[in-house]
Amino acid sequence: MSINRGRGLQANALGTFDTVVMAVAGSAPAYSIGVTTAVLLGAVGLASPAALLYCAIPMLGIALAFSYLSRIDVNAGASYSWVGRTLHPFLGFISGWALVISATIFMVAGSLPAGSMTLALFDKHLADNTALSTVVGAAWFVVMLLVVLGGARLTVRAQLVMSGIELAVLALFAVLAFFHTGNARTFEWSWLGFSHFDGMGGFASGALIAAFYYWGWDVTSNLSEETRNSRRTTGLAGLIGVGIVFLLFEVFTIAVNVVLTSKQVDDNAANVLGVLGDEIWPGLGGKLLIVAVMLSTVATLETTLIQVTRSLFAMGRDRTMPSALGRAHRTWNTPYVAIAVVGGVALAMFIASNALGSVGDILTDAIAAIGLQIAVYYGLAGLAAVVAYRKMLLKSPANFLFGGLWPLFGALFMFWIFVESLSELSTAAISIGIGGLAVGLVPMFWYWRQGSDYYRPAKLDASRTVEAEYVPDDLTATNSRAYEGLPTDF
Repeated sequence: MSINRGRGLQANALGTFDTVVMAVAGSAPAYSIGVTTAVLLGAVGLASPAALLYCAIPMLGIALAFSYLSRIDVNAGASYSWVGRTLHPFLGFISGWALVISATIFMVAGSLPAGSMTLALFDKHLADNTALSTVVGAAWFVVMLLVVLGGARLTVRAQLVMSGIELAVLALFAVLAFFHTGNARTFEWSWLGFSHFDGMGGFASGALIAAFYYWGWDVTSNLSEETRNSRRTTGLAGLIGVGIVFLLFEVFTIAVNVVLTSKQVDDNAANVLGVLGDEIWPGLGGKLLIVAVMLSTVATLETTLIQVTRSLFAMGRDRTMPSALGRAHRTWNTPYVAIAVVGGVALAMFIASNALGSVGDILTDAIAAIGLQIAVYYGLAGLAAVVAYRKMLLKSPANFLFGGLWPLFGALFMFWIFVESLSELSTAAISIGIGGLAVGLVPMFWYWRQGSDYYRPAKLDASRTVEAEYVPDDLTATNSRAYEGLPTDF
């Protein structure tokens, strides 16, 4: 099979440390805690730490699946490519579309808090103004759009600054929360058990929201064509990212349960971390944590833009979407057409979001809808890993556990929470989640009828793939492509 060497993206732009930073930023710890905690507490109450714990175990299985698959197929489309080459091209397209549509919805769900948190630094009452939050959030979005357009190296430099400050502030308050007195509740180990869940349906709805917390670490796979030694680096960075954000999520969710009352959480649904900061460090604490949430939100807007534009780039390159999306800028080596299209659609959605209600209302439905779409493409990727490695699973205990059993458990868990949570979600959330996926059937069948080669894939089989030798980051030639020679195209 001929290999397409003129991909257009900037090879070897990111190293191992850069990629770990991107994985952590993709899950947006401060944003997830600050904006999603009220939603999670509303669904499962004091069981929120348990929901995050029991979702982390299958999520690690999905991260392992991504790690194993990235070793044998380096593609900016990630699950879009893997699922298409193992399960079926239709499922592969739906997997890629699920990421595209969830990321697009997140442009609104993420930009509104970026605007409201920025306004809260000046006047917390302004943060409740949806129209003003939309304008400021849109401004942040445009800035990130330009950064992503400027190339992978510029993107990671901006990310290092934003995520570095965010993680330093979170680490400080994790320590301060431990020594805080005058709490609303006393910590109980039962919060990490099943006793506080309202049946299996309640557990599923909590796990679905928890999946949204973790979502984003897989940006490392979408950056694989721009990463040194990507077959080793992208999967490792994803696993490290999941581990880091899990610890932060647990510490701060427990801190919110201990320090704040239910009324404080309800009254400040879109700014839980700001209130927590004021309780722990009156005066300055709230401002510092608002800065952390703001930077985290802006940082995850950047990583989400990368995910959606790289996915659309891969689709355009394969002609399963308009081929113009597969063009890369000659100077910046970025998919500039995809970036422009996503930017235009997202800005139009910002304007439309003003008619949908308050910031809190928009976030609740959007988070649930995105959770459904995440469950679909994570679950399919988990199954894809098992199929791709099926002939190698019995060759070693490590292959069986890490390449088979754990990814399979992760996939089945994702499909289970998808089905089980449908009875718990609002009509709006289900309509956005399922309707968004259904829209993808139109381009899928259209380009299938047009005869795209994507729908006649070279099957992905780990037993027939020769892995490239590992080259240390500091010995990689400037213009080399660590993944060249791999069968990554259809």
